[in-house]
Amino acid sequence: MSNTHTVFTDIQTVEGLLFGEELSIPEYQRPYKWSAKNVNQLIDDILLFSDKSSYRIGTVVIHADGDKRNIVDGQQRIFTLSLIAAELLKTEVGARMGGHKISQLSIAKYNIINTISISNLKQNLWVVKARVKEFNGDQIEFFFQKCELVYIELNDISEAFQFFDSQNSRGRDLAPHDLLKAFHLREMAQVSEKDKIKCVNYWEDISDNLPNIFGNYLFRIRRWSKGKRALAFTKNNISVFKGISVDEEKLFNFEMPYRINHFFTDQYNQDVVRKIDGLKSNFPFQIDQVIVNGKRFFEYVHHYANIIKTIDNSHDEKHFKKSIQKYLGDGDVMAHRIYKDLRTYKDRFRQGDRYVRNLFDCCTLYYLDKFGAVKFEDAIVKFFIWSYAIRLEQQSVYQVTTDNHAISSHGMIRVIREAIHPKEILHKNSDPIEYVGDDKAVKGIEGIYELMELVHIFRS
Repeated sequence: MSNTHTVFTDIQTVEGLLFGEELSIPEYQRPYKWSAKNVNQLIDDILLFSDKSSYRIGTVVIHADGDKRNIVDGQQRIFTLSLIAAELLKTEVGARMGGHKISQLSIAKYNIINTISISNLKQNLWVVKARVKEFNGDQIEFFFQKCELVYIELNDISEAFQFFDSQNSRGRDLAPHDLLKAFHLREMAQVSEKDKIKCVNYWEDISDNLPNIFGNYLFRIRRWSKGKRALAFTKNNISVFKGISVDEEKLFNFEMPYRINHFFTDQYNQDVVRKIDGLKSNFPFQIDQVIVNGKRFFEYVHHYANIIKTIDNSHDEKHFKKSIQKYLGDGDVMAHRIYKDLRTYKDRFRQGDRYVRNLFDCCTLYYLDKFGAVKFEDAIVKFFIWSYAIRLEQQSVYQVTTDNHAISSHGMIRVIREAIHPKEILHKNSDPIEYVGDDKAVKGIEGIYELMELVHIFRS
């Protein structure tokens, strides 16, 4: 990384950081989410290394925005260290540490309004209160004066996020979707603070489900549709969700449709007429499209999170009416029977069966994304036959089994990608099922076996 915009680089003690310049938490930052486990681990490490000359806790990345010092990376540690410091200052030894007061902490003036942050801080404060009694005088001094953090301060927000992104890519245990969040926030340098906050709120609303959204759906469909493996979504393949930057002057021919959609959508929504008719146009996403970096990425994820929630609800009898049922007709169609059996058959929770169900669900999402509810009931029958055939053909189903099935050149995922009309999917001939003839292969899925026979009769 170029040092052109680096303002300050230093090794700071906990005391120097917590009682130095006032720090701010920008609106786009995620809430404080450290658990008791994280807090206890940090305290354990500090006590464990307290007989050493020093202990390096981590890195803090700061964006110098005028007079403000915004935390880009390190917020979770800074809040936790502040909790520990506040309690240690109440001890006899702590009270003598530089004459510091709790009110002088660098984040003391920050007004925390996020309810998630407030709840987690309260819970972790009790953890800290219970643990500070384990610190002796030397360990209190060690905490303030020998525990250190790498302090990086930059005055360019893009470089601050780039530093955060590159550092985490080099080995810190951060989820791949967190790295994507940092990357796409960095791509929003020209976007208003209001839009940044909106995007982060989108993200936090679905944060608990992001591993499922990316790992089980978006990543797999984007990879499978190109004939590539998708066994696990890791930080090594986050490039699947990096694309074009529409604000760059350099323009390739293939980018033009995305630029047109991007700017037209914004212009339409910002037109004064919208104040009269109340209409809104969403960006026309397609799951396998080139990713538009920045704001559109967050909208892309939020858009598919809603559809995925609908699909996931189809697994449960209680929530089925809120799920995929709205795309099905009211008649006694075969699709209703398929969904009923899939959510009730005996061994549907076995790992192999989960893999197959995910394959079926990915077909469903991909089809709905491309063709909506048109001929959806008939498509479900085709997806069922294709997906669950491997459950009858294999005595054991592993993740690599469904992966191989998905990337097949004549498989359903590839057919959906190439199709420009539902009939191309509905008219695809189903391969004959080579049932292994072993009762073990059918044990627990008798309903699926019987249904598969029924479907073939229905389709004949």
